[in-house]
Amino acid sequence: MDYRATLLLYAELLFALAILWREGLLDTRRRRVFAIGLVSLAFVLRYCCLTYETLDYQDWIHVWLTSLREAGPWAGLGREIWSCNYNVPYLYFLAVIATSSIYELLLVKLTSILFDVILAWAVLRLVGVFTQSPARKLVAFIGTLWLPSVILNGALWGQCDVIYAAFAVLSVYLVLDNRPGWGVAAIAISISFKLQGIFLLPVFLVFVIARRVKLRHLLVFPLTYILTILPAVFAGRDFWELLTLYYNNTSTIGDGLNYNASSLYALIDFSSVSADSAALLGTFLAFGLCAAICVWFLIRRGEITDRSLLAAAAVFCVGVPFFLPHMHDRYFFMADVFTFALAVLTPVLAVPAALVSFGSLLGYHAYLRMRYLLPMNRGGAAMAAALAILLGYTAYTLSIPEPAPAPAAGPEPEAEPGIEPTPEPEAEPEAEPAPETESAPDAASDSASAPRKNPPQQPQKKSQGGRSEKSGKSAKKRRGR
Repeated sequence: MDYRATLLLYAELLFALAILWREGLLDTRRRRVFAIGLVSLAFVLRYCCLTYETLDYQDWIHVWLTSLREAGPWAGLGREIWSCNYNVPYLYFLAVIATSSIYELLLVKLTSILFDVILAWAVLRLVGVFTQSPARKLVAFIGTLWLPSVILNGALWGQCDVIYAAFAVLSVYLVLDNRPGWGVAAIAISISFKLQGIFLLPVFLVFVIARRVKLRHLLVFPLTYILTILPAVFAGRDFWELLTLYYNNTSTIGDGLNYNASSLYALIDFSSVSADSAALLGTFLAFGLCAAICVWFLIRRGEITDRSLLAAAAVFCVGVPFFLPHMHDRYFFMADVFTFALAVLTPVLAVPAALVSFGSLLGYHAYLRMRYLLPMNRGGAAMAAALAILLGYTAYTLSIPEPAPAPAAGPEPEAEPGIEPTPEPEAEPEAEPAPETESAPDAASDSASAPRKNPPQQPQKKSQGGRSEKSGKSAKKRRGR
């Protein structure tokens, strides 16, 4: 293999470790050994997959790269490439790859591996919204790199689903981190790479219901999407044709209700009804799921938490491709990632995460090995079970009342406005005046009994016999006189 590609892979490994160092997760020797070892093994595994060619590369990606190379990268972006139904943002990467003398397959896969690292960082940040535990953050980052679908999708298959998924996860993180405008921009970039990012889009309606995203923030979406296609427009592509690309590509979906996806159409045999009726039923169920969740969150608006919003994102990523017709084997990629993030935060949710991964991998095996490991209805059953568990967990998060603030100590139920109540009055017995003290007894008594706006002063040191040091000196002076 070209040594330059090996050096690039090594640079991506260093980039992954630099992220962990920047996040403060390599501060102990044990963590360094653990992180460096597992991250390095994940990259060794990717190295072993780099030279594997799939039919998708031979029939599609190689053809697109050849077209870009023959026309020139800039001129190639300015014209429609035969058989290419991808939007132009991914073609920008291919145009750069076409100019290199390194074997193009390696660069295609290295691009996806770079976004494996970015995806892992996005999951780390998303988990960090809920916990500051270094252990959980490490598991989030390293576990994402070790997810089977993440390894197989880019390093082996040479696909780019990780790119749109990375921006999708970032979009949820940014909204939960109170940066809604950037979150809307991130989901727009995600969808500009692949239409599958639309599976997550309904969660932004939930964000609006929860008042985490305002209507004015939604204006960022079309502006960002237009920015992603402008370079190709400047190169010569028609603006309206690019703006309506996804709509025009609906004719290329095909007639099959299912393409090796663990969906409703793998679970139930619809051969007794027409394909159009079955497709209409699944589309209705997908939209019904989205509408029901939005209404549900609207009714329970007062109980919405960050955790319930993350659970809703996972439900959409599992439920929408489960019900929609014409789904492909790779379309549960975001479901793998979001259910894993939930499992890191709530270990009991490792069950739906494992079910989703199982159903997803059945589709990968069907394509990569050109045979079924198990009947696809097993994957459909796993997805259905995972969706039911996630819906139950979402209901649970919406039923938990917000924790009430701890009541203030003392007999009074409420503090006076503008005055901070003393939480533990028993903790300051020394602030009361000693009975034998003869100097300024009234001032000491007033300062001990009245509530303070400022923190109490440091108590005076006591001399033997219970008198303060200052009072003892005053008494000695009077006796001396």
